[in-house]
Amino acid sequence: MIDQFINFVIRPPRADYNPEHYLWEWDFTLAGRKYKRQDLELINERGHALKCSHYVPAALPENIAIPCVIYCHGNSGCRADANEAAIILLPSNISVFTLDFSGSGLSGGDYVSLGWHERNDLKTVVSFLRNNNQISCIGLWGRSMGAVTSLLYGADDPSIAGMVLDSAFSNLYNLIMELVDVYKIKLPKFTVKMAVQYMRHVIQRKAKFDIKDLNVVQYASKTFIPALFGHASDDIFIQPHHSDFIYQSYAGDKNLIKFDGDHNSPRPQFYYDSVSIFFYNVLQPPQIPSEFSSNLEKYYDLGDLPVGANADESVLYEIITGLCTAGSNSASSSSAAPTLPNGPRMKSVVELLSESVSQISISDDDVDFLLEKSNTIAELDGNDSHEPHLPVTPNEQDEESHTFSSSNRESFGRCSSLGVVSVGSSSAGDIENHSSRHQMMLRALATPLRKFHLRTPKPKEKKNGSSGSKKPTNRWSKFDKAEALFTRRLRLCLLGRSNHKRNHST
Repeated sequence: MIDQFINFVIRPPRADYNPEHYLWEWDFTLAGRKYKRQDLELINERGHALKCSHYVPAALPENIAIPCVIYCHGNSGCRADANEAAIILLPSNISVFTLDFSGSGLSGGDYVSLGWHERNDLKTVVSFLRNNNQISCIGLWGRSMGAVTSLLYGADDPSIAGMVLDSAFSNLYNLIMELVDVYKIKLPKFTVKMAVQYMRHVIQRKAKFDIKDLNVVQYASKTFIPALFGHASDDIFIQPHHSDFIYQSYAGDKNLIKFDGDHNSPRPQFYYDSVSIFFYNVLQPPQIPSEFSSNLEKYYDLGDLPVGANADESVLYEIITGLCTAGSNSASSSSAAPTLPNGPRMKSVVELLSESVSQISISDDDVDFLLEKSNTIAELDGNDSHEPHLPVTPNEQDEESHTFSSSNRESFGRCSSLGVVSVGSSSAGDIENHSSRHQMMLRALATPLRKFHLRTPKPKEKKNGSSGSKKPTNRWSKFDKAEALFTRRLRLCLLGRSNHKRNHST
């Protein structure tokens, strides 16, 4: 029984794996960008070979340095445990370095020390990364034994930018005493203490460290690195109060997240989101130039439109493709990228909109009809969530089958991708530089209306005493009214509906 506990501490089951099967490939694609895995071998202070892998962008400018996060695995883990960390951090322009600690995985050494000697392995890795000109700052992400290793090393190296500490234990001696109760070993208290003392001497002789020296709370009180603590609420192996003790004594900026699960269960998505945001804030990764950026920026020059949250590539494709074919009253809803024109510069969305609109003519009768429907448009503005159908009289129902359906009306009017414009006046200013006629037509197209057949207006009855002649309507005053009417509609479409998604046209 005592030998099993000794092996449980310094010789747990060792991960034996094939790197070609359990690690990311040498070259792989993630979130539309290409990355590569660089395997290397480092020698620690005790002469043990450390097997390491570094995940970096496949192409990176020489004058740009990106941050790196070192992932530290648990007592029975290996560098394959960092696969999830690579998925989370690489798209944020943060490289990921992982290793097999001494005594773990494919590295040299016979015993693990639950963080005592592993911190020297971590020091070897940090020294190697400091000599890399394309690595800026360094963060640490540890789980279980790796969390203790990160904290012990961080206490001696304040240059670390930030640490994520998942399921760290506060005191190894107390942890062993707790595990006796967890595994229900029925022995008297004094017998257990004698057995632990015997274990302590055996571990000192074999693994060269004292279990009583692993009091993590003492190191936490002198560590000032920003830290994010995480612990599963149902963890019975390392119970949650261990992270609570460390958190209370920690001297630096800190935050603690509790989540459902046990010691080895997969972490929830919100925890990974918190880790991603934490490292993005403390490491401040740089922006990659356009030639190394995502596919969305390669397709179009979006001008002042930012590429980021709430941007939907398929919506942009549909808007541009649909407007380019609007002259023939045919709408395209393919999510594939349109054929790009040849030339040194690709046109922006605003230019494509203006050129497409210039091919469409609006007659005087159409302007009369749009002005006639202004009251109905005002009612639609007051209800963004449901957008009821425009009223249709029985005479119009037969004609409606030859026009747009209500789903197409919503699809044509909701420009969700354009809604992420951070400076609304810049896009509106570009449109106002065109002629007033183009201006009015563009705003009319941005209005979520169904196209009705024009109805012949009923002649008004003459009032007594009125003259028989009717004053002719000024043609340009109609356009001025239509322009003022749809100025507000376009800005609502571009700036106020970023949370809506377009439906495909049929």
